[in-house]
Amino acid sequence: MVQVTIQTIAVEHVTITSNKPFEATKAALEGSVARLDDGILTLVRFGQAQRALEELESGPDLMIFGFRDHGGLLQVQRLKRKAIQYDIGNPLTASKMTRHQLSAGLYAPVRVYLREDAKGGVAFEYDRPTSTFGQFGDPGVDSVAKELDALLEATLSAAAS
Repeated sequence: MVQVTIQTIAVEHVTITSNKPFEATKAALEGSVARLDDGILTLVRFGQAQRALEELESGPDLMIFGFRDHGGLLQVQRLKRKAIQYDIGNPLTASKMTRHQLSAGLYAPVRVYLREDAKGGVAFEYDRPTSTFGQFGDPGVDSVAKELDALLEATLSAAAS
């Protein structure tokens, strides 16, 4: 028999407004956060986990895993908006959490939304890692999530200013 469990969690949502136009904010983020090197995942796939670990340890703290142009999708509704959803994190950071709680992988990498509203206001939005990962009640996960909180806020604030 299949069992379904539902749990309600409190999530802190963060909005960081930008002082710059959308394109400049996007460029600042993409210029400061490197794209994930797919070669790292290839190393793991071919059994070279130690080499992948060395690459990750010497690499940047945050990486863009991928992105989706939500603004482009809105064109099917005849709306013209600028909005991009990024997956931002670090495979090493994720593994530090999932080794304690495998389900933490649901929230790693973190989704970050860059959007321009109808009045031209630009902002980043995301759910604070300590609140999403905090549901697991695991000190090992919580300590990594706290570091991720500070890193994300600093990185996004810098891109927005």
